[in-house]
Amino acid sequence: MKFPEPLIEGRLIRRYKRFLADVRLPGGEEVTAHCPNTGSMLGCQPSNGRVWLSRSNNPARKLPFTWELVETAPGMLACVNTARPNAQAREAIAAGRVTELSGYSDIRSEVRYGEEKSRIDLLLAGHESKPDAWVEVKNVTLEESGQGYFPDAVTTRGQKHLRELMAQVALGDRAVLFFVVNHTGINSVRPADHIDPRYGQLLRQAKDAGVEILAYQADLSGADGNPSGRMALMESVPVILEA
Repeated sequence: MKFPEPLIEGRLIRRYKRFLADVRLPGGEEVTAHCPNTGSMLGCQPSNGRVWLSRSNNPARKLPFTWELVETAPGMLACVNTARPNAQAREAIAAGRVTELSGYSDIRSEVRYGEEKSRIDLLLAGHESKPDAWVEVKNVTLEESGQGYFPDAVTTRGQKHLRELMAQVALGDRAVLFFVVNHTGINSVRPADHIDPRYGQLLRQAKDAGVEILAYQADLSGADGNPSGRMALMESVPVILEA
């Protein structure tokens, strides 16, 4: 999976009103880009940090630029566009790179389910011997000393998703929490108990109830540490639940 067009480098001036970011382009021009991320983006908005934008040619768009990547530290890249992880996960599963979820012939997106009126990110069906798999995808970009954490802010929505996944297991299906690790400096993933302790409790409860928890890291950078143009999920990383 690749970005459809070459990205445009700039320097972050500020993020504000959650969905807006002012960026200075190499020629000195300042543009306002759409920031497609509802989270706190903790650690992913360094002042004057290098960022990369995509540009849409759709004349109907008010903001043609979209913030895609940020250099969180020298040589470390993170993808902050939370519209990307579902497509990354779907592509990796369809290509057979997620061995735990191989063998399904049908993948559907945004299927309604659950008593709390949720939409599952991916529903896998058509396996010869395994039940349908309900896959909830989460983007991981919060990094501290090589450790990834989720969430980066209190998430009642994420807590709801865990309850829904546990309910699917009780009905006899597979349920999977899929962490897309969109940060090149992350070596493993943990629940962010210091940010949302209730989420951490529910995540461990979900694991005990039979929810499968996976984490796969995206290939974002080339040998020089700059964006490679790729977003593909290439290898799994461990999920550590011990407190």
